[in-house]
Amino acid sequence: SKREIKMRKLDSTKVRPLKSEQLLHIEDHDFALRPGFGGSPIPVGIDVQVESIDSISEVDMDFTMTLYLRHYWKDERLSFRSNKNKSMTFDGRLIKKIWVPDVFFVHSKRSFIHDTTVENIMLRVYPDGNVLFSLRITVSAMCFMDFSRFPLDTQNCSLELESYAYNEDDLMLYWKHGNKSLSTDEHISLSQFFIEEFSASSGLAFYSSTGWYNRLFINFALRRHIFFFVLQSYFPAMLMVMLSWVSFWIDRRAVPARVSLGITTVLTMSTIMTGVSASMPQVSYIKAVDVYLWISFLFVFLSVIEYAAVNYLTTVEERKQLKKRGKVSGMYSMDAVQAMAFDGCYHDTDVDMDLSPYPDPCEENETRASQTNISSEDTPRLKRKRSLKGNVGRIILQNNHVIDTYSRIIFPSVYIVFNFFYWGLYM
Repeated sequence: SKREIKMRKLDSTKVRPLKSEQLLHIEDHDFALRPGFGGSPIPVGIDVQVESIDSISEVDMDFTMTLYLRHYWKDERLSFRSNKNKSMTFDGRLIKKIWVPDVFFVHSKRSFIHDTTVENIMLRVYPDGNVLFSLRITVSAMCFMDFSRFPLDTQNCSLELESYAYNEDDLMLYWKHGNKSLSTDEHISLSQFFIEEFSASSGLAFYSSTGWYNRLFINFALRRHIFFFVLQSYFPAMLMVMLSWVSFWIDRRAVPARVSLGITTVLTMSTIMTGVSASMPQVSYIKAVDVYLWISFLFVFLSVIEYAAVNYLTTVEERKQLKKRGKVSGMYSMDAVQAMAFDGCYHDTDVDMDLSPYPDPCEENETRASQTNISSEDTPRLKRKRSLKGNVGRIILQNNHVIDTYSRIIFPSVYIVFNFFYWGLYM
């Protein structure tokens, strides 16, 4: 009908692409060839606006970045007449019909052009043939990370751009505005990293079969936030090391207490080390966190070995004393030290060594405390027993082995020196 014909004429979305193609003379040229084919290389300017750094993966050694990539070049085949000298803007539908630079991302693992709600592509053509080609891309690329100082490290990553088909004889890539060609969003932030700097640079890449190519670099430095790892790894390790020192103040004859404390701290340190290793790539070199955790584990382990030495020397010493006093009896299969290890009661050498044969010290203490008829010659011994019960701290100090005494000073001192050296070296 006449009304439908009139509506079709007024529908600019169907008429404008055809008029634009005619105005740009697209059908009159072969756009399979680059502009100025056979002559000097065509200069293609690049500028980039980084929208966000979405993720950094230590395990995969890559990063994901979203950016606006803009290309600038001149193609006289697209020049047109314009009375007002205004440019024309198109979407992605015209891209397939003209020549555009074949820029790709070196070392990229995956990338895509955003297509919501339509493809995020813009083409702007000026009357003199200058072209602006812009697109919004998310790309995941490799970043060769060095974890020798992890988690006190700074990682330097780069996103590299290069033409795939055209070497330097056909296409010359360059930063459009020099160092100002790279801009970033002010609100870019990462959970584990602080972005120290963004910079743009350029260079050449050589391929033996195809020649030299221009390559552009988007460089950025990432410094890791240490506070998370202090709370999750360093601080718990410090607490476990200091907890292992508590055994130096526990009576050397309290075998269950000291052994269980040593085993608990060793297992806890093993759990901390396993948790850190699980979140890291399996590299063949030693990381800074490994040095700290293994040294801390060594301190905890040595505290267990220290008590093993104390317990052994105590056993040897008391056996010698028993032999000197002639109190060793074949009627009993356990000596005084072994009895203590099972009954858990305190055996003072000067007091218990006078008892023959060996009664149960716990029952003896209760019996003596309940007796009302005590001879005058037993009074000093009873007072001595009561003084032992009332001054437990003094008794522990006096009856600890000399190794425990030195360990209370040597272990904390060496660990403090190690911490000063470690943080001074890696910070």
